[in-house]
Amino acid sequence: MPAVTALADLQPDLEAGLATLGIDPAHAPRLLDFLALLVRWNGTYNLTAVRDPREMVIRHLLDSLSIARHVPDGLLVDIGTGPGFPGIPLAIVRPGIRVTLVESNGKKTRFMREAVRSLGLPNAQVAESRAEALPDAGRFDRLTARALGTLAELVRLGGHLVAPQGQILAMKGRRPDDEIAALPPGWEVRTMHRLDVPGLEGERHLVVLGRDHTSDSLGTGTNA
Repeated sequence: MPAVTALADLQPDLEAGLATLGIDPAHAPRLLDFLALLVRWNGTYNLTAVRDPREMVIRHLLDSLSIARHVPDGLLVDIGTGPGFPGIPLAIVRPGIRVTLVESNGKKTRFMREAVRSLGLPNAQVAESRAEALPDAGRFDRLTARALGTLAELVRLGGHLVAPQGQILAMKGRRPDDEIAALPPGWEVRTMHRLDVPGLEGERHLVVLGRDHTSDSLGTGTNA
């Protein structure tokens, strides 16, 4: 139980970080339950290279939740989610978001299924699949991904999953101007947000993509 005790000691820091992000600190115990499960599984299955619980709180929980205010309720698909970031923290603090966690690694999907079960998350489901093979074309209001390729690759891997009026929410480090310039035809940047993650140094940005409603090839864009 030492990992659980260490995580419990971090509750004040997590609560302060949540408050800074505008999230109710009352979610901290459940988020720490999720992290305790990750710590236990990580010792055997190497689900994440981050080992230190304090670093996990910052780099996994708070980083994931830094986008919460920019994700409206609705259907969200989180591709290349690994052991569940940002999708599971979002599902914990935002029950109005119904998230499908897409990951092709069997160890990570087994962990996520156990996390969804043990945490009692009716608004989260796990799909063991590559994003490009997922058959739910046009189903989702929004797609998110954290550190998964360039913007053009995100469009290629998951663009088919997004509804005509939907958006791709790409979590990035530095402002990705080169990637924006290389976006494929039919997609455009709708907005970009500078993210401030409590305790994390370095730049973080959220790039919001949508279909270009002026594109003759797609023609189904939106001003959402």
